[in-house]
Amino acid sequence: MSEVPQNADLESLGLPPIDQVGFVVKSVDDAIDRYGAMFGPFTRMDGSVQDATFRGRQEDVQLDILFGRSGDIEIEFIEWKGGWSPHREFIELGREGMHHLRYRVEDTDGWIKKLAPYGYDAIWYKKLNKDIVFSYLERKGDPLLIEFLQMPG
Repeated sequence: MSEVPQNADLESLGLPPIDQVGFVVKSVDDAIDRYGAMFGPFTRMDGSVQDATFRGRQEDVQLDILFGRSGDIEIEFIEWKGGWSPHREFIELGREGMHHLRYRVEDTDGWIKKLAPYGYDAIWYKKLNKDIVFSYLERKGDPLLIEFLQMPG
């Protein structure tokens, strides 16, 4: 058994605790049946995003979202319905399951800059207003995305 290398520099950045684990699923209705006993009750919402930057282009996406909980961690299930986003790529690759980890931060843009030297690139980005900004970051060879969410409260 080989030892997993640690990236001490990345660990020293002081990321806040993870506050959400996001799953992409083919059907949120199936996710209710499959995971309701573990993470329910769920709150369901239209999670569509208009005019977000996705891989350098302005794109719209239609998403159906469930929010549940496990202790202090929010559990999110996302069904891609149409448009362009990281969720579409995930489903089109034939995948379903854990997709991203979310960190609530005070400065999304600042965290994007902090993680760039570690190979993370912002692939999906939306600034709703001066207080609410989110971004998904990916790193080559790593299937798990990181989400930063800047939002008061």
